[in-house]
Amino acid sequence: MREILLINISGPDKQGLTCAISSLLARYEVNILDIGQEVIHNHLSLGILIEVPCEHSSSPVLKDLLFAAHKLELQITFTPVSDGEYSSWVDEQGKPRYLVSLLAREIDAEQIMRVSTAITEEKLTIDTINRLSGRIPLEHDKKQHTKACIEFSVRGTLLDESSFREKLLVITSDLGVDIAFQEDTIYRRNRRLIVFDMDSTLITSEVIDELAMEAGAGDRVKAITEQAMRGEIDFDESLQQRVSTLEGLEESVLEKVARRLVLTEGAETLFHTLHNLGFKTAIISGGFTYFGRYLQEKLKIDYVHANELEIRDGRLTGKVLGRIVNGRRKAELLEEMARAEQISLEQTIAVGDGANDLPMLAKAGLGIAFRAKPLVRKTARQAISTLGLDAILYLMGFRDRDALKK
Repeated sequence: MREILLINISGPDKQGLTCAISSLLARYEVNILDIGQEVIHNHLSLGILIEVPCEHSSSPVLKDLLFAAHKLELQITFTPVSDGEYSSWVDEQGKPRYLVSLLAREIDAEQIMRVSTAITEEKLTIDTINRLSGRIPLEHDKKQHTKACIEFSVRGTLLDESSFREKLLVITSDLGVDIAFQEDTIYRRNRRLIVFDMDSTLITSEVIDELAMEAGAGDRVKAITEQAMRGEIDFDESLQQRVSTLEGLEESVLEKVARRLVLTEGAETLFHTLHNLGFKTAIISGGFTYFGRYLQEKLKIDYVHANELEIRDGRLTGKVLGRIVNGRRKAELLEEMARAEQISLEQTIAVGDGANDLPMLAKAGLGIAFRAKPLVRKTARQAISTLGLDAILYLMGFRDRDALKK
């Protein structure tokens, strides 16, 4: 009669340990039904689900394993598993699986407690917990930005996704962390195109505000922006009104403003990694092509789609050429680029901060509100507010060690 056993081994990690255990099991022609191993601070935890064939008894196997564990200074336990229990476990295959990513400057116990409690309340089961970020030194420069990400792999049937997301939003608000929740699908590490808004996303400022200050129209532009935010005027009208205040501004001012633009934290690391991994990148912005091309050269971005400022005789006319890149146009451009790259929308990622980015974020396989206004953060399926742009790599399933050195 065959026997199924769950073997749990823990203790100090040693070179050749897994080899020694598996060699012993091989002598008894044992089948490995499942295996998982983790090492934390040189302490090993190894789980093996085995099937002992009918022609062998589990008794000598267990005896030899106990002796081997004693020699290796390990703790070992055995748990019998019935055929019915194993069959139920097999039947779980193919059911939905989810990923919950906890992102913060540093991880503490309360954060993990709150997230795991929310998962438990939804009757979901945590299968594995992985650290995607590198280790943070005990003594580190507080002026330097640290980053940490813990990923929970979760299985089960989620009855009310919107309610679960609300719970996670409360935690992010209470603790000042980010929590991403997404289904674990084949597309997660199979994205091919990632597009970005520019102002307040790739760079820390709004270019129109910088230009308005140079034109002495800062207060006027700010007032128009506030009107748009209150919904009194739409994006197209607000853009035209704001650009009109720039009439007569010398073309040379564009370069002056471009040179003082500050890249958002993590931008250079993110783009270096993306390009080395073969991703296509793009700017799709309601800003201006002059500055998009400036960033294109700096970050080696593949494509730029933005608004074109009209310039005559070395001065801005206060008008925009061609079709305005508004929210609807951003979503259309994303679709057009996906078709040109011969990929599905599920293989795209969109990142932005404003309400006019929402159509684009909704179209993309992974839409991320980055340091966005509360309404945008709540509407988008994913949001990052506490870390830099390179934290996007965590939501794609990459670890810090996957990032290629410059």
